[in-house]
Amino acid sequence: MPKDDDQAVQKQNTCGANDTAPQRATVYFDGSCPLCSLEIGHYASCEGADGLRFVDVSDPDAQLAEGLSQDKAMARFHVQLPDGTLVSGANGFVAVWRALPKWRWLARVAQLPGAVQVMEFAYRMFLPLRPMLSRIASRLGAKPKKHSDTTV
Repeated sequence: MPKDDDQAVQKQNTCGANDTAPQRATVYFDGSCPLCSLEIGHYASCEGADGLRFVDVSDPDAQLAEGLSQDKAMARFHVQLPDGTLVSGANGFVAVWRALPKWRWLARVAQLPGAVQVMEFAYRMFLPLRPMLSRIASRLGAKPKKHSDTTV
């Protein structure tokens, strides 16, 4: 499967003024999408979610990782790992699952040969359907995240 800029793994500078603070993975999600907000809300309520930081990229004031534009972040799921590596798509979901004890079994499944490639293919098939599925989720009661909160 061909790689594009969004799927490529990138290293970011993680040096900062507060290097003694515990490092957390940062999950970038589209808070204007009711379906996405529902899923992220679930992950945020899980045990282990305190090891993740959730950033709504639909907020114009959202702090994004270096090299991650708002357009790229809105179009595709991204996670910046504690070491600064930026992953997206299936690899981003695996990073979230790895942080949440209830979901670690799925992260282990992703380690099987070819599993991440199959997950990435499924994710790419899902992306064009996301607007329609989000409208359905909205009709069923899912709500987009409010911009007054900077993180979940």
